Amino acid sequence: MKPKFQRKKLITCLCLLSGYQYLGLPAAFAQEETDDSLEVIEVTGSFRDSLNKALVDKRTATGAVDTILAEDIADFPDLNLAESLQRIPGVAISRAAGEGRQISVRGLGPDFTRVRINGMEAIATSGGTDAIGGANRGRGFDFNTFSSDLFSSLTVRKTASADVEEGSLGATVDLKAAQPFNYDGFTLAASGQLGYNDMASGTDPKASFLISNTFADGKFGALFSLSYSERNIDDNGASTVRWDNSNDFGNYQGNADAAELAEINEAFRPRLPRYDSYQHEMKRLGMSASFQARPSDDTEISLDILYSKHDASRQEVFMQGILNSSGLTSGMNVTSYEIDGTNTMTQGAFENATVRSENRYDELSTEFTQYTLSLEHALSDTLRLDGLVGTAKSEFDNPIQTTIVMEKRGVDFSYDYRGGKRQDPELIFGSGVYDADGWSPNSVRLRPLGAQNTFDTAELNLEYDLNDSIMLKSGIHYKKFEFETFGARIASEGGAASAISTSSEFIMSYDSGLGVDPVWLIPDRDAIADTFNIYSNTGTFAVSTENRLTENYSSGEETQGAYVQMVFNTELGDTIVRGDVGVRYVNTDQTSTAWATIGGDPELITADHSYSETLPSMNLVFEPKDDVLIRVGYAEVMARAGLASIRPNVSVSVSGGARSISGGNPTLEPTRAKTYDLGLELYFENDGLLGLAVFRKDVESQVQNLRETKAFTETGLPIQAAIDACNAGPGYGAEFGCDENVNWDTTTPLNGPGGDLYGFEISYQTPFSFLPEFWQDFGIIANYTYVKGQLDYVNTSGEVLATRNLQGLSENARSATLYYEKDAFAARISMAYRSEYLTNALGRNGNDMEGTNPTTNVDASVTYKLNEHVQFTLEALNLTDEVDDQWVDSNGNRLSYYHSTGRQYYLGAKYKF
Repeated sequence: MKPKFQRKKLITCLCLLSGYQYLGLPAAFAQEETDDSLEVIEVTGSFRDSLNKALVDKRTATGAVDTILAEDIADFPDLNLAESLQRIPGVAISRAAGEGRQISVRGLGPDFTRVRINGMEAIATSGGTDAIGGANRGRGFDFNTFSSDLFSSLTVRKTASADVEEGSLGATVDLKAAQPFNYDGFTLAASGQLGYNDMASGTDPKASFLISNTFADGKFGALFSLSYSERNIDDNGASTVRWDNSNDFGNYQGNADAAELAEINEAFRPRLPRYDSYQHEMKRLGMSASFQARPSDDTEISLDILYSKHDASRQEVFMQGILNSSGLTSGMNVTSYEIDGTNTMTQGAFENATVRSENRYDELSTEFTQYTLSLEHALSDTLRLDGLVGTAKSEFDNPIQTTIVMEKRGVDFSYDYRGGKRQDPELIFGSGVYDADGWSPNSVRLRPLGAQNTFDTAELNLEYDLNDSIMLKSGIHYKKFEFETFGARIASEGGAASAISTSSEFIMSYDSGLGVDPVWLIPDRDAIADTFNIYSNTGTFAVSTENRLTENYSSGEETQGAYVQMVFNTELGDTIVRGDVGVRYVNTDQTSTAWATIGGDPELITADHSYSETLPSMNLVFEPKDDVLIRVGYAEVMARAGLASIRPNVSVSVSGGARSISGGNPTLEPTRAKTYDLGLELYFENDGLLGLAVFRKDVESQVQNLRETKAFTETGLPIQAAIDACNAGPGYGAEFGCDENVNWDTTTPLNGPGGDLYGFEISYQTPFSFLPEFWQDFGIIANYTYVKGQLDYVNTSGEVLATRNLQGLSENARSATLYYEKDAFAARISMAYRSEYLTNALGRNGNDMEGTNPTTNVDASVTYKLNEHVQFTLEALNLTDEVDDQWVDSNGNRLSYYHSTGRQYYLGAKYKF
C-alpha cells in the first residue's frame, strides 16, 4: 500500500497557517463537476458532510475550480452571492450599502471576471453611491442583485479550458439554480427570518420557499422557488471628495500679507469636508422555475427560468464646508491651522466661510430575466450530444436622482482630522448654520439614468469516447450581446436654483446623529418638489438627454466560437495522469454608437470593429501517490475591452494644419494574457485537504489613454466624420491637406504596456475527528492568498509616470471558518480579510494615488434542529462593525470616505419535508 500523508505534518502546517494576524473566513471551496456526465449530488446531511462531498468534486476536477454546494450556501450567514463567494480561496469582494456587490479573483477585478447563470453568460447591473463608483455601466457583475437562496451551486473556474467560453482573465463564475432532478421526489422547504440592524430602526424580513417534485416514474420534474427580503440601513460617516492644494485662502488672522499664507496655501486641504448621512431601503425578490423531462435513459431536456427584481431608494444628506472654489476661499480668513509632516493641513478654522446643505434622493431598480433550454442526448454508447439556447436581460433604471443644495455664506467653520479624528473628524459649523434665515438655493440636479444588457446564446457540443482512456470533445457557440445606456439632465443646474426658494417654509430639521450638533437644517425636498413642480419636465426643469450626450451610447457584439478538446485519463508507470488539452477559436464583430463632436457640432456616429482569437489551453493532473495530486495548467486568455472605452464619443476637429481626434476608441483590442498554474493537493483519510497553488499571468497590455498619429481610415470611425471636420476647417480634399488618408493626432484609450501578475494560494480544511472527545465535533476551513501584479502607468505621450499595483488588487486575502456540530446543535464563526487596494493608481488633485484601506469582516451563525423537519437559526453579520475606509495619497493617508453600516442580526426558522 502506498503511504498516506502524515497527520502530524498536517497539524504543523495548520499551526503555521493560523499564526497569521488575520485568518479570513472561507466557505467550502469545493468543486463543481468537470463535465455534465457527473452525477449531481444533493447535499442533505450536515454541514460537515456537504464539505466532504464538495471535496470529492474538487478532487475529480481537471482544472483549478472551487465550488460551494447548496447546503453550504444556505448554511453560511450571507446576504447575497458575493458574500458567499468571498469564502473561496483567491476571491475578494467590494461592498455597497454594507453588502457584497462585485468580486475580484486572484487580483483581477470584476471587468476581468465573467459570470454564467445556468450555463450562459449574463450581466446584472445596479446603482450605488458616487463613493463606490455609482451606476455600473461596465462588464462587471453586480452580485447584490440576487439572493443566494435561488442557487444550488456556485463555481469559480480559475483556469481556462477550451470547452468554456472565452472572456475572462481572472475567473469564470458559474451560478446554477436548483432543478427538480437534483431532488429525490417531493421536496418542500421554507424559511423565514426577521432582521435587525443596530444602527437603523425597524426590522428586516426575509423569506424563501422551494417546492419540487418528479412525476411519471421520474421522467418529468418541476420546481419552483421564491426568495424575498427587505433591508433598511443607516450608512453614516464623513467624506472629503479628495484633498487639494489649490484655491488659495485670502487672509490669515485678518492679514492678507501674512507669511503663514504661503505655507497654508501650499498644504493639502479637504475639498469638501463634510458629514454624510445615508438611509437605504432595499427590497429583493427572486423567483426560479425549472422543468425537466427524461423521456428515455438517453435523453434529458431542461427549461430553466430565473427572475430577480431589486428595488431600492436612498437618501443622502450632507453638511459641508466649501473649500474647492477659489471664488469662495479667496475671501475666507484662516484663524488657526496645523500641517503635519506629509504637507497635510489636518486642522483648520475659518471665518467668512461658505457652508452648503445637500439633500439627495434616488429611486433605483434592477430587473433580471433569463430563459434557458438545454438538451442532453446519448446518440450511442460512445457518442453524446448536448446543446443550449437562452436569452437573458438586465435592466437598470434610476428614474429619480434628485439633489437640492442650499448654501449660507459668511459663517464660521472648522475641521479637525488630527490623530484619531481621522476616523471620526470634528466638523464645527458656526451658529448661523442653524438659523433658518439667510439660506439661499445653490443648485437643483435632476439626473435620471439607466442601462440595459441583453444576451442571446446558442451552443452545440459533441463528446466521443475514442477508447476507455480518451474522450474527444468539440462544439460551436454563438452569442449576441447588446448594451445601451442613457443619462439626462436639465439645461442649467445652477440656473434652476433661481426657480425655487429655500426660505424657512422649505427648510426642515434633520437629525443625522453626527458631530457635536447633529440636528441640521436641510432643503425640504418634498415641499420644494410639490410647490415648484420640479418633476414637470417643462421649462427650467425640462430633462433631456441632449444635456448629457456623453452618457448616451450603445454597443453590440456578435461572437462565433468553436473548439476541439481531448480529455484523457491514463497511467504513466505507477502514476495516474488525467486532464484536457484543447484550442478555442472565436471571432467577434463589434459595433458601437455614441455622440461625437464633429467640427464643433454633435453628431451620432457608429463604428465597427472585428477581431479573432485562437486560445489554446491545457490542464493536467498527476497522482504520483494515493491522495496526492499535482495540477499543471496553461492557457492563453482574453478579456474584451470596457464598454465605456470603445464608445466613439470622439471630438474630431481641424484647426489650420492640425487635425486631432480625442475620446473613446472603438478599435480597442482585448486584453490578452498567458496564464500558468501549478498546484499540489494532499488529501487525508479524515476528509481533510491541504492545498498549495502558485499562478502567474503574463498580461500583454492594459488600457490607458495614449497619443498616437495615424490615418483616419485606421480609427474605425466613419469617413463622413473626417469630411465634416475638414469642411468645418480649411476644406476637404488633398488640395487642402485634409482628408481621411492623411495622418491625424489621436488621444484615445489604447492598449498600453502590460505586466506580470503572480501569487499563491494555501488552503486547508479538516474536521477535528482525530482529536479526543469534545474536540472531535469541531472543524476548520482556512485559506490565504498572496497576489502581486504591477503595471507601468503612462501619460498620453507614453512616458512612464509610475509603476504600481493593478487597480483593485489586494496583495493579501485570508479567510477562515471554525465550525462545531453535534447532534441537533451547530455553530460557525467566519472571518474574511482583504488588504488595502488601489482605486486610482494615478491620483487626482496632486495626490499620488487613491485607495481603500484593509477590511476584516466577522460573521457567525447558530442553528438548532428541533427535529428532522424544523430548525431554528440565529445569524450575526459584521460583528466588528467594519467600515469602508477610502483614502487619497499613500503618504498622507488623507480621508476620502469613511462609513459604517452597523451590525446585522437575523432570527429565523427553517422547515423541510
